[in-house]
Amino acid sequence: MLIATVALTTLLGVFLSAGKKKRYLVFSELYEFNEQLLLNLRYSRKPLGEVAKDFKFISLILGGEKVLGGNDGKFISDYTTELGKSDAMSQIDYLNGRRSALSKLKDESFADYKKYGSLYVKIFFMVGVLLAILLA
Repeated sequence: MLIATVALTTLLGVFLSAGKKKRYLVFSELYEFNEQLLLNLRYSRKPLGEVAKDFKFISLILGGEKVLGGNDGKFISDYTTELGKSDAMSQIDYLNGRRSALSKLKDESFADYKKYGSLYVKIFFMVGVLLAILLA
């Protein structure tokens, strides 16, 4: 019973940290997708869907799903609505302009994940240990 209490609370910490990890993975993919689009527009000019097929979250986003909420979701929505709306040179300018914002969000989300992801697991592990001691 005591081990189950510790395990369950630790698992709760893992689930809470999953949101931070997802945010980091989405912005990492979005940054890499932006870089691939820039290369694609300059050299090969493949369709947008073909460039996106290698990215898990990008395919979902282009399919209309909301992978993140709040300001992050609005940023992603604004980013994707501008894709494919103009000529190649304008798209290259747009993507170059978004590069620094995506890099910042990727770095920020990684720092949050690194800091809070393990913190949630540790805190809930300690809460589980405390509950186990109190129940014993």
